[in-house]
Amino acid sequence: MQRVLGLGSYKTAWMLLHRLRRSMVRAQRTPLEGPVEVDETFVGGVHEGFRGRSLARKALVVIAVEVRGDGEGRVRLRRAEGSAADDLVGFVESVVAAGSEVVTDGHPGYFALAQRGFRHERRVQRGSPDPHSLLPHVHRIASLLKRWLTGTHQGAVSRKHLDAYLEEFTFRFNRRTSAYRGQLFVRLIENAVRVAPLTYRDVVGPPSKPRRHRRSKR
Repeated sequence: MQRVLGLGSYKTAWMLLHRLRRSMVRAQRTPLEGPVEVDETFVGGVHEGFRGRSLARKALVVIAVEVRGDGEGRVRLRRAEGSAADDLVGFVESVVAAGSEVVTDGHPGYFALAQRGFRHERRVQRGSPDPHSLLPHVHRIASLLKRWLTGTHQGAVSRKHLDAYLEEFTFRFNRRTSAYRGQLFVRLIENAVRVAPLTYRDVVGPPSKPRRHRRSKR
């Protein structure tokens, strides 16, 4: 984008992309309708000095996807602070229409869904020869997400900015079957002029205070 638009710096192009990602989120989005599969996945990079992938570098992402026959409808994704009931059930309540059928694994964090007015179907993975077959649609989305983060963004998405990239993935996936690609750009620009301005400090946060070095007493 920096080369194509002739921008003076990478920082300018990076900020423009973040402004566009923010415009991909509509405040009044229609909730997902059941049946909806919900599960969590970890995304993150390899951390030197550890065997495999370090939990310290990973982020927990909760995924909800509409089941439409053998395929998928719309999706919603969100970074979660943890896998407690408040995080998981709160996510479902914010993205799924009340009274819908919600399909999850046997994680206890989802037990309260029935009390919140959802028709909850639990599929316990323990002892299953193929756990992915129990929630095939949400696992497919998780695989596409990780492939997109690794392939398109070279795995360089930080946890701090992950939410913006999740919204971009959602925007792209939910409009994957659109026959009028140019209309998607029009919708994006229409959203862009409606959202509040986004500054560089809004994205990166306030500047960190320089550390003071104590003088040794000798």
